[in-house]
Amino acid sequence: MRITANFDAGNIDVIDLENKADIQLAIRPDVGGEFFQWFNFRLEGQVGEQYVLNILNAGEASYLEGWENYQAVASYDRQHWFRLPTSYKDGKLTIIADLDHTTIQIAYFAPYSYERHQDLLAAAQQHPLATLEHLGETLDKRDLTLVKIGDGDASKRSIWITARQHPGETMAEWLVEGLMHSLLDSDNATAKRLLDSANFYIVPNMNPDGSVRGHLRTNAVGTNLNREWSNPSLEKSPEVFYVINKMEETGVDLFYDVHGDEALPYVFLAGSQGAPGYNERLARLRDKFSEVLTLASADFQSEVGYEVDKFGEANMTLATNWVAERFDCLANTLEMPFKDNDNLPDAKTGWSPARSARFGEASLIAMLAVVDDLR
Repeated sequence: MRITANFDAGNIDVIDLENKADIQLAIRPDVGGEFFQWFNFRLEGQVGEQYVLNILNAGEASYLEGWENYQAVASYDRQHWFRLPTSYKDGKLTIIADLDHTTIQIAYFAPYSYERHQDLLAAAQQHPLATLEHLGETLDKRDLTLVKIGDGDASKRSIWITARQHPGETMAEWLVEGLMHSLLDSDNATAKRLLDSANFYIVPNMNPDGSVRGHLRTNAVGTNLNREWSNPSLEKSPEVFYVINKMEETGVDLFYDVHGDEALPYVFLAGSQGAPGYNERLARLRDKFSEVLTLASADFQSEVGYEVDKFGEANMTLATNWVAERFDCLANTLEMPFKDNDNLPDAKTGWSPARSARFGEASLIAMLAVVDDLR
């Protein structure tokens, strides 16, 4: 028996491997020690044997409610992910794996590797309407890349999409992959109509350092990027610094910041209602966007979500609030579950990469519904 996390986005510390019925593990915290919940490792064992894996420090994780009704994901081929029997009790997360093959990968959610990220960029640039722009380097000297889709006509609307400010929220990049594939599909009428009216600026991975390091929420120096938008710096948050610089160049008419939520088993939006500049025009746009998204995907709902900030009391360090205020634009944070979606449950896969990607396509329909009214 062997367990390793020595690969892209790997995260686990092995405490004791002596007993296959009581394998003892711990999640390695993000740099700075404030956050941890993401795990991603490979188990090698005997076909037909059962392995009981206990994550002993789960009770100290960042979001304890995230373990309620949670099931870990696993894959033999790293393409198709399914759920494993998982339980949480007395501060310990227990995962049971019955091996059908020698090696199984187990993770908090289906990983989106840095290599797949590079493949996504390489594929996109081959489309005649898509180009890549290097925005700057991260603290670990990785590229922060912007995908531009459209003809660059300055009279068109500017739609900005960011994903994985929190690197462990991999469902965000799965969504962006689906959205980009749909947007670049010449047979997709919704995409063609959108591109008649808008240029897209997409950052598929805002936090490549944290992604490769196996972090849940922070970058290479322990910074939570989604608390940096009011005052980013090259020392702590160059990722946000570079994106804001580019936004100032292009303007923003619609902003869509894609995330995952550990606790809530739903797909939902969080808007900018608490920002000082929120107004009736933005409220109408948000209502229409939400209504159409409900029709575009049965996975979406608007009954359950975060408590709405009172007017003027928003946390302006968050991307959605800061961008909405700076550009007087429609801005939403999209949240997807790490668990199953109680709105439309699937016991085998729970919320999945495929459903995330499909929701990316549905998001374009909601964008089309509002694009002509953005300014």
